[in-house]
Amino acid sequence: MGTALNPSYFIVLSAALFAIGLYGALSRKNAIAVLISIEIMLTAVNINLVAINKFLTPEAFIGQIFAIFVITVAAAEVGLGLAIIIAMFRSRHTVDLDDFDWMKW
Repeated sequence: MGTALNPSYFIVLSAALFAIGLYGALSRKNAIAVLISIEIMLTAVNINLVAINKFLTPEAFIGQIFAIFVITVAAAEVGLGLAIIIAMFRSRHTVDLDDFDWMKW
């Protein structure tokens, strides 16, 4: 006899992933690790959107449509972010975020 899936399982998983991503984004000094942490947070949002859609309105596809938009924005963010990081690496020879102080007075 199997157990039924509860929406709270997905919400707890999503909250845990978001917390891990937030910790990684705030504590890392490597720009690529920060981008990966942001992607983990966006994955948590997608899990939440799809799970809430499945359990609240299973006949509509609103959650899946929003998840596709989030995936699209995440792909554009990674492409643009990596291009910026590569440009910074070529000029400064590092991806350490503490070394990027161009905006300081």
